[in-house]
Amino acid sequence: MADVQPFRALRFSPKAGPLEELTCPPYDIIDESRRLAYLSRNSHNIIRLELPRDGADPYAGAGEVLRDWLENGILVRDGAPCFYIYEIEYSLEGRSDISGIQGGRRSIAGLIGRVKLEEFSKGIVLPHEETLSKAKEDRLNLMKATGCNFSDVYSLYMDDGGESEALDILSLMQQEPPAAELTDEEGLIHRLWTVSDPTLVEAIRQRFVDKKLYIADGHHRYETALNYRNWLREQGRTTEGADYIMMMLVEMGHPGLTVFPTHRMLRGLADFDAERLLSGCAEWFDLLRGVAVDALDESLEQAYEAHRHAFGFYTGGDTFTLLTLRDEAALDALLPDCSNAYRHLDVTVLHTLVLERLLGIDRDNMARQTNLTYTRSLSEALDNVNAGAYQCSFLLNPTRVGEIRDVAAAGEKMPQKSTYFYPKLLTGLTMNQLD
Repeated sequence: MADVQPFRALRFSPKAGPLEELTCPPYDIIDESRRLAYLSRNSHNIIRLELPRDGADPYAGAGEVLRDWLENGILVRDGAPCFYIYEIEYSLEGRSDISGIQGGRRSIAGLIGRVKLEEFSKGIVLPHEETLSKAKEDRLNLMKATGCNFSDVYSLYMDDGGESEALDILSLMQQEPPAAELTDEEGLIHRLWTVSDPTLVEAIRQRFVDKKLYIADGHHRYETALNYRNWLREQGRTTEGADYIMMMLVEMGHPGLTVFPTHRMLRGLADFDAERLLSGCAEWFDLLRGVAVDALDESLEQAYEAHRHAFGFYTGGDTFTLLTLRDEAALDALLPDCSNAYRHLDVTVLHTLVLERLLGIDRDNMARQTNLTYTRSLSEALDNVNAGAYQCSFLLNPTRVGEIRDVAAAGEKMPQKSTYFYPKLLTGLTMNQLD
């Protein structure tokens, strides 16, 4: 099944500066103001490679920067092939926004290695979300110019031993002090260990030969890597390195896994009428009007724990309407060719019954984000409506990890932005040079 290999990662040398000044979050959650802030923090910040924007050809500029850093010892390749253990320690204050997750200190840990690229049709590496073409074009241009993975694809796997076995193995690997450790700007602690012992490396590699990998975060990066490999083949060039991609692998039962919901904000809808929309919703949903915004967390949490499909519908002010699906069989007739797992996702219920059927927002519209925008922030979903920037918001519960697995296993993909795994993996701890 999965071909997981050790590799010689590129890593920042002490010459580059303090590691806290050199790393950044994934490119897709960095706006321009944050990009400029990372640039000003240290001239060697990975943002210069991960999200180039300057010059007539930013991608070519990133390639030049990479070559310069290699020549001048800013980036150094590890001497022996390694697996890398990556742990993030973080806190959730109280209950997270509509996540049903208790606050407190926790950590998530997994294995970083090179994973052989496989077409999704083979059922070895499985996606769970649709992707956007514009993002893949950007990432492909960057890969053509640099021949390098700067950030990890984040994937899940199932171990026969489950949570306890996975954590025992990670504990064994972490007996030595970490090779790198830093605290980021949000107070999260990131630690990295190297595993180079040949016996242990081989044991790890063998662990994955019968595993399937479920992409949690990084669908665009994975599909871009496939496109890059195919592009090299068309050029008649070698693909030995490009046949693999850098990936963080986390056991699906790890107690540190946290998935936040991604809320939907709507704008620019012609003749939008909230009352008319709610009247249409009444065909499938029970409507509870006038619920205080302060009770939003509790209302959705109760539905989450009861495995009911429910959403908060917000048009401004101090109250919202709670929509609770009356009969799960409603989706069975509308989506007969889809799996049971897909039909009974909260995002499927919302998109199929409300966004598509009642508001006329088709999948192409969603992909282009013409009328639909996404946010993880509850306050942003509320404030933007009150400010008049959006006409309404739908507030969701998080998707369960088991639902992600079941949809992927059925060979299907959820709508874009169905999940938000937290915390995000730092970019710049390890890099995978493909050439």
